[in-house]
Amino acid sequence: MIRCRRISLLCAVFAITLSTAQTAQAQEHPVADTIITNAYVWTVDRNQPHAEAVAILNQRIAAVGTSSNMDVWRGPHTHIIDAAGKLLLPGFNDAHVHFIPGGFQLDQVQLTEAKTHEEFTNRIAAQARKLKKGEWILGGEWDEQNWSPPELPTHDWIDAVTPDNPVFIERHDGHESLANALAMKLANVTAATKAPPGGEIVRDVQGNPTGIFKDAAQNLVTKAIPPASQAARLRAARRALEHAASLGVTSLQDMVPEYADIEVFSILAERGELTSRIYAAPIETHWRDQARLGIRHAFGSDFLRIGAVKGFADGSLGSTTAYFFEPYVDAPNTRGLLSDEMQPISGMRERLTGADAAGLQLCIHAIGDQAISTVLDMFQDIQKTNGVRDRRWRIEHAQHMAAKDFQRFAGLRVIASMQPYHAIDDGQWAERRIGPIRAKTTYAFRTFLDDGVRLAFGTDWTVAPLNPMLGLYAAVTRATLDGKHPEGWIPEQKITIREAIEAYTLGSAYGEFQEKEKGSITPGKLADLVLVSDNLLKIDPRAIRDAKVEMTMVGGKIVYGGPPQ
Repeated sequence: MIRCRRISLLCAVFAITLSTAQTAQAQEHPVADTIITNAYVWTVDRNQPHAEAVAILNQRIAAVGTSSNMDVWRGPHTHIIDAAGKLLLPGFNDAHVHFIPGGFQLDQVQLTEAKTHEEFTNRIAAQARKLKKGEWILGGEWDEQNWSPPELPTHDWIDAVTPDNPVFIERHDGHESLANALAMKLANVTAATKAPPGGEIVRDVQGNPTGIFKDAAQNLVTKAIPPASQAARLRAARRALEHAASLGVTSLQDMVPEYADIEVFSILAERGELTSRIYAAPIETHWRDQARLGIRHAFGSDFLRIGAVKGFADGSLGSTTAYFFEPYVDAPNTRGLLSDEMQPISGMRERLTGADAAGLQLCIHAIGDQAISTVLDMFQDIQKTNGVRDRRWRIEHAQHMAAKDFQRFAGLRVIASMQPYHAIDDGQWAERRIGPIRAKTTYAFRTFLDDGVRLAFGTDWTVAPLNPMLGLYAAVTRATLDGKHPEGWIPEQKITIREAIEAYTLGSAYGEFQEKEKGSITPGKLADLVLVSDNLLKIDPRAIRDAKVEMTMVGGKIVYGGPPQ
């Protein structure tokens, strides 16, 4: 009897001790604000690629693991989100956007889908009817390759329907624009006007401007456009932020924003209204503005940072202003244009050397193979002058590579900041322009990765749609928009969906010196997450473009949608 009592007493003591230990273990963890459970988590963290639950505390990821692992993080006020088995990813980080212009474009004339000359004109006429006399018609994003024949528009197409409204509408690549007669009159452009270095005014057989202005020549007209007010910029920013949240874009890197745009971002950040994290890279010609203040790369807060500069080496393929070693196939009289910033190249090199010495990150637009090679030459010179360090130089677009330059890219540790959607758009007509040989190393995602070059994916919005699903689809399938390459245009340059997601998350975070803060679902990083309607890792790659973001979370706060119903 005594022995039984002793055993019962020992059992009771053991039970109390175990309960106390479990309580103490639970108390080791603070209570999570939110737990997402029952998810298919693709973390983009190679140390723990898969999970099914995430705990969030104070805007950061506290734990990643199984749903049962999260029990110690639960409290009476913890918000529990049942993901119903849906795919949970790190938030998308668009490495190259033009954000405020994108917000404006949402309310401007839309010409991307205009498939005929008549539709082009009719859409502009409809926009004119909405505006007051004297208001400018801007936006556009037209692409003459959508038309048959693919001829450039002229001011004659639209003058009759816009007698009271000046027009200056961009081609979708941003490297040429169409002005109507009224806009050219306000800008004092005549047959006698000369194009600036790095630009071209397209003329008819009599020498009169047709209304098309390429690259640096666009400035002849833009200087006549009244600047947007701060109130208008705030409206555009809010529209763009709302659009980004609906697509799961939790971070973005804004290329060549005006200083007035950065001021708007600062106002919204102060008010707690930013729902995407922003890294701004103003034009390189004004690099001293940041250097004088001692600003270096990635300077700022979790939500708004500066410390980079963006430069232009050349134009675009669609405008025949991307700069190549060899002439265009369909325009043999030209190899493209070096930008006005490259006139002369020594001036660009001097500015970039100064910006680099000041600790600013260099992000340089280069599309044609000779433009890319020239930028790599400059980077080599800068490294010789300023020494070796972790710079994270970037070439924006890096579209048409000379085979000899892949290893130089890797050796200099240059990041390829690329926009996959361009491949399935340009792929409809690019070979007519540059031929099959140069096409082999165009949008060379696979070759870059195989050579050890880091990819940072984005869209170049408004040049392409902001939707990351379209970029992932393009990188994985390379199926052109016209349906003529269902197995992929230059299919050997495809990459896997896992590689594409990494380039759009962790790769882009690395491209802005933020891979320790975001880009993967890892304890300690910011809780920027997206819940996707379909498992992108398992579905037919052709279905990726139709997947939707069902919930977007920034710093643990839901900014779009919600858990599955």
